[in-house]
Amino acid sequence: MTIAPPERPRPSRGAAATTSPSSSVQAARQALADRLREIRVDAGLTAKALAAAAAWDRTKVSKIEHASRPPSADDIRRWCAVCQAEDQVPDLVASLRTVEGAYVEWRRLQRTGLRRLQESRVPLYERTRSFRVYCSQVVPGLFQTPAYAGALLSAITTFHGTPNDVEEAVAARMSRSHVVRDGAHRFAVLVEESVLRYQVGGPDTMAGQLHHLLDVMALPSVSLGVIPFDHGGRRMWTLEGFNIFDSVQVSVELLSAAVTVTTPGEVDLYVKAFTELSAMAVFGTAARALITSAIDALD
Repeated sequence: MTIAPPERPRPSRGAAATTSPSSSVQAARQALADRLREIRVDAGLTAKALAAAAAWDRTKVSKIEHASRPPSADDIRRWCAVCQAEDQVPDLVASLRTVEGAYVEWRRLQRTGLRRLQESRVPLYERTRSFRVYCSQVVPGLFQTPAYAGALLSAITTFHGTPNDVEEAVAARMSRSHVVRDGAHRFAVLVEESVLRYQVGGPDTMAGQLHHLLDVMALPSVSLGVIPFDHGGRRMWTLEGFNIFDSVQVSVELLSAAVTVTTPGEVDLYVKAFTELSAMAVFGTAARALITSAIDALD
């Protein structure tokens, strides 16, 4: 066994070392890497000695500790076995699963189709009491009609080349929408006026969707605001759509992946952005007028 000399603590590289859309993802990766490094140092091993004992390439340990190469669950088990820290394995593997879930490519989430993805979100939606939703491109999923959802999910299926289970996925999406009419939940929703104008599924589908929005915004649990095209001097630029769940978690949907943000500081940024966007929106009669105008433009 090669005994490692004392090592100085290394500053966490955090977001500066990543190309991830969310710095919280890289921060979580680095936190796991730092913990593995601490276990190695506590065991009195150099990186070279650990790699040799684990029968790994000599650069593997360094890459894992710098969070440039994520460890697998088997890597963690082998690492802890060599360092005689097997009791750390359950917590470390659990942390790995959390990291893996923070940034997940759609091709992984949708590999068996879209139905399971819709169903997987039901527990989160049911336990959330306060929803804050911002959409700049499409109508929020919880407020979609079957026709609109079908057109949108069909386009997603075609673009990503996933198995076609659109009919089942639409049914699952409609089923989870029961939370909108459950009095235990509150919804603050903001959409850009462009959302009312983008024709998803054609004029008839869009007209039905817009009429549904008028119905939904009448519910006592729903506050629906529209940010007008002609707002004078935007205080906040247009963002990717996001959902804030009880101020503890944010879900952001990118073209290539789903990002889950749980770092408090980053969650606070989204809350701040939502507040800024709310200040630009119109509600009540003014919002209904914009939706009605969009319906009239379909004729």
